[in-house]
Amino acid sequence: MSDLINEFNTYRERMNTVILSKDNLVMKRLWNLDTNTYEAGELDKKTKEMLGLVASMVLRCDDCIRYHLGKCRELGITTGQVYEVFAVANIVGGTIVIPHTRRAAEYWEELLK
Repeated sequence: MSDLINEFNTYRERMNTVILSKDNLVMKRLWNLDTNTYEAGELDKKTKEMLGLVASMVLRCDDCIRYHLGKCRELGITTGQVYEVFAVANIVGGTIVIPHTRRAAEYWEELLK
């Protein structure tokens, strides 16, 4: 696993542990709601992850983009599908999304190694 991916995953896991260890009911419920949102329902997991990726790109959250790209990779979403997601995000979000697309493409390339 590349340093870029390992650093992101390690930091995210460590800080999630810290946050959830404080036993705040609202935070625990938020984490649970987030987890349950991406479970299969009327929409399958792949579709939900791609929707999450579009939203994250439009909102310009690089951590969220990396998280959703990792999930997309785990679920077997193809490079072609990811780039269609990138296209939708850029149309919806405008050119301000381009720098985030560059970083997303870099992260995706690392995930493919």
